[in-house]
Amino acid sequence: MSDTFLNPVTTQTWANGRHIVRCVKVIQETWDVRTFCFMADQPIMFFFKPGQFVTLELEIEGRPVMRSYTISSSPSVPYSFSITVKRVPGGQVSNFLHDTMHEGAELPVHGPVGLFNAIDFPAGKVLYLSGGVGITPVMSMARWFYDTNANVDMVFVHSARSPKDIIFHRELEQMASRIPNFSLHIVCEKHGLGEPWAGYRGYLNQRLMELIAPDYMERVIFCCGPTPYMNAVKRMLEAVGFDMHNYHEESFGATPPEAKADAVEHAEAAADAPEVDVADLNLVEFVGSDKSIRVAPGETVHAAAAKLGLMIPKACGMGICGTCKVLKLGGEVEMEHNGGITEEDEAEGYILSCCSVPKGDVRIEY
Repeated sequence: MSDTFLNPVTTQTWANGRHIVRCVKVIQETWDVRTFCFMADQPIMFFFKPGQFVTLELEIEGRPVMRSYTISSSPSVPYSFSITVKRVPGGQVSNFLHDTMHEGAELPVHGPVGLFNAIDFPAGKVLYLSGGVGITPVMSMARWFYDTNANVDMVFVHSARSPKDIIFHRELEQMASRIPNFSLHIVCEKHGLGEPWAGYRGYLNQRLMELIAPDYMERVIFCCGPTPYMNAVKRMLEAVGFDMHNYHEESFGATPPEAKADAVEHAEAAADAPEVDVADLNLVEFVGSDKSIRVAPGETVHAAAAKLGLMIPKACGMGICGTCKVLKLGGEVEMEHNGGITEEDEAEGYILSCCSVPKGDVRIEY
């Protein structure tokens, strides 16, 4: 190990933004799931809130692609971070990572961001509910409390398709065997021939929940998994009168149907709308590119950049991933984000271009 790495003076702390990292390890978790571990060449302490995510900036077949993944490691291991990815049939990014990401490969990442985390919702008793690769954010939370010897009563319930699909199985069992405040329960939908399984079978339901965690109504719940899984959990909890203020779920992923419907509605409204008077247009100036354009009320900063041929990186388009963050040098915008930017960044003048609408003339450093 080099002296440079050990020198605390040269060690930097991770902040939300764009960073170049290098893959240092690839771990085969299950037959179709791999963990990719990353570090920076210049030592960086990767502090983040357990449950948050990063956005990878990739180039696939000559085209830029952005994709968000939850950090599966814990900030208690500060000089690296990991993401855990399931290979999906036909999945462009997951297949690319499984086939090409190797030790030594470098790539830019954006983040960390995310409202779904264990720090902003402290609780003495928690219930982690995960399905499939949705285990990653709650695993980060559990690792953090385990490593820091936190006085948190944890019940961890994971649903998998079969025993061979259980991610982090050995580590979870070790955690459960070493501390009394970690109760592990795994539910397998099915098991194949030659796969011994003595645990729960089928699907998580209310009766099984009452058996696993009789006091679940008193716990703060963190849930992540496929959309049908999370919808089923929410319906089950709402049916028994659970206080949904104590329910939190991972929110990034595919664009929700309602968001797509809103986009169609807005497009149709724009097509039918009368032309806007020039006096009502807002000037958006991109100082770094020496370009400017006037846009109609309601158009975003990102849309203004696109009209000028400026491609500000964007992944979710809903103010969740934080990829499209830019610095506002002047003017006012109305920003309706979904956790993709921190209060500290906002105080410094940063905005998310995808969800920021100018309230007048604005100047952007891009």
